[in-house]
Amino acid sequence: MLRTIIIDDEAHQRLAIERMVKTYCPKLNVVAQADSVQSGLTAIKEHKPDLVLLDIQMGDGTGFDLLNKFQTVDFKVIFITAYDQFAVKAFRFSALDYLLKPLHPDDLVRAVAKISEVGQQDFHVQLANLKEHLDSADRDQKKIVIKTHEYIHLVPVNDILYCQSESSYVTFFLRNNIEIVTSASLKDYDEILSGSGFFRVHKSYLVNLKFVRRLEKAQGGFVFLEGDVKIPVAVRKRPELFQKFERLS
Repeated sequence: MLRTIIIDDEAHQRLAIERMVKTYCPKLNVVAQADSVQSGLTAIKEHKPDLVLLDIQMGDGTGFDLLNKFQTVDFKVIFITAYDQFAVKAFRFSALDYLLKPLHPDDLVRAVAKISEVGQQDFHVQLANLKEHLDSADRDQKKIVIKTHEYIHLVPVNDILYCQSESSYVTFFLRNNIEIVTSASLKDYDEILSGSGFFRVHKSYLVNLKFVRRLEKAQGGFVFLEGDVKIPVAVRKRPELFQKFERLS
């Protein structure tokens, strides 16, 4: 059983979350609730939870304000937030779980299953990247968390040349001839990286437009990246790619 604390400044939300946890997550034991940063701090120190279901926006501060009060976060966190496009993208860059209000039982069950598989040290890496992502307005400073079977990689977005999908795996090709293979869908990374200068030129390829050096119109079309890497372009993607390339030039 995971000792769990629910922190949300709305009483009806806390009650709904607790009911959902008791019904759908038998491995969680709710040991306390709190309604603010200060009461959350007190509850965590007193009950020493394994997991905190943490609202981001509260009356006396944010969930991050609460976490910053701990020198070491020795528990795991599933964040709860009203929809915010920038915040959601930050969570996805960091491979951290979040729940959108209003909560849905299936989402809660998935989030609990995923967080249970994450080691505490890996969680620290993900949390640090999330904070850095939210604090930085500079796209060039963004990093993305990529999980493999053996490691958790923290990769600067601008080090990624392109991503290639094959079966249920995605390979990240980085500068300096580094490759990282992860079990994932290219669609997921397309959604995460599309706002950071990446474009899906083909069903199997997502490229960083920063590294496009030239376009070849013959034989259906190709892009050449830094290092003379040749990537095919799907016919239906060519008009949009040409428009993007013209804007960059």
